[in-house]
Amino acid sequence: MRLHPALVLVVTCAVSVLGCSSAEGEALANTQSSASASGVPAPATAAGAVFDPNNPPPGWVKCHRNHCHHQDGRVASYAQVMQEVGATSIVGGAAPAVAPPAPADVAAPPADTEKTASGLASRVLKTGTGPTKPGPTSVVTVHYTGWTTDGKSFDSSIARGKTAQFPVNKVIPGWTEGLQLMVVGEERRFWIPEDIAYNGKPGKPAGMLVFDVELIEVRD
Repeated sequence: MRLHPALVLVVTCAVSVLGCSSAEGEALANTQSSASASGVPAPATAAGAVFDPNNPPPGWVKCHRNHCHHQDGRVASYAQVMQEVGATSIVGGAAPAVAPPAPADVAAPPADTEKTASGLASRVLKTGTGPTKPGPTSVVTVHYTGWTTDGKSFDSSIARGKTAQFPVNKVIPGWTEGLQLMVVGEERRFWIPEDIAYNGKPGKPAGMLVFDVELIEVRD
């Protein structure tokens, strides 16, 4: 699609929703960090330990949806946390795939979703922790996964083990609109019609796209 000039990314080109190639996203992702980037590793457990997402290792304050949040601000995938603490198995069986599986309602938005005039549909998956919402020029930090309506994942910050950070007005229109509906700490599922997604841009996912987005931080 032809993105509006305001949506052209100048510096921050972290994820596919910014219209970048995967190689560019790998090179330029502006993130809070992977499990080792902060230089402050969590205390390790004995080799062969079992990783329990419901009882995170020391230093990790919360684990959900295949990633964990550290008290120093890091975010890492389950696999990265397991490697860091020396765990070789996970409670409940084998370690899950890094990217979350497609939701059951990926094919179309359910009738009870919120809808805007643009056709954007959304549903709150987890309530936020405060009233702060991003503005058009805010810089947000998020975790997200995107699927096509046939259930194929085409992009995931969780799979990379890194959060993504970018200005609200530098992404596809459906994201720009949707992010401003959210508050910090909220997780929301979006069904974004093609005309406010990539609108037929070569090399980009076609049709309606579905994203699960967790809003971690907002900076103005």
